[in-house]
Amino acid sequence: MLQSKQRTPEEIDAYLEELKTWLKEDRDTPAEEMTDFFSKRLGIYEDVHLGHWPEEYAHIADFFRDGLHSLLDIGCGTGLELNAVYRRFPRAEVTGIDLCRDMLDKLQQTYRDKHFKAIVADYFEYPFEAERYDAALSFETLHHFPYEKKKRIYQKLYRALKPGGYYIECDYMVCCGEEERLCLEQYEYKRKKSGLPGHVFVHLDIPLTLEHQVELMKYGGFQAVNVLYQNGGTVIVRAEKSGNS
Repeated sequence: MLQSKQRTPEEIDAYLEELKTWLKEDRDTPAEEMTDFFSKRLGIYEDVHLGHWPEEYAHIADFFRDGLHSLLDIGCGTGLELNAVYRRFPRAEVTGIDLCRDMLDKLQQTYRDKHFKAIVADYFEYPFEAERYDAALSFETLHHFPYEKKKRIYQKLYRALKPGGYYIECDYMVCCGEEERLCLEQYEYKRKKSGLPGHVFVHLDIPLTLEHQVELMKYGGFQAVNVLYQNGGTVIVRAEKSGNS
């Protein structure tokens, strides 16, 4: 099982100074449309992600309960997290949804001998079947989207889960309100400068504090949200749906 590690106040101060420097350097780097960003980097995507979150990918399945039969994985990309899931639950039926067809094609080749269904779609808009899944998962995807979008997806995930089901999220969350503000300012500046239509997703980070993320999950209907792991900005939480829902 993964071991949590909290930042000290001194580490947070140093991190914020580094972040401010990076944001300034990156300010005029053109924003890219989401699908294009990942399609162009398909060849390095897995190495980059495994380099950032090797232990989290390897152990994410440890946070699921025994007896998982059906799983919804949103923003699944090439499905790096599914290696651990299928190792523990080899017969699980997994539905993966992502905007990038190239990434889903690679995922399907990797797990062609498993019960896997791919959906190329916007998970904010796609109509999930109500009370269909034992559990839902997102791994490093939601930090790209603003507050109102997150509010909507949590409501949808809640409805898609069976009574007594749960949602596990591994994502980048900011250390404090100052980091949230800095990221939001950068997002709004680059979003406007990109010239891309408002409905087009761009690959920019807009993470929230853990407190705001939990607030949104509870707004979506989840009765309890528990922090399972935290290492710097990477947090894993499990949100519970009541058995009476």
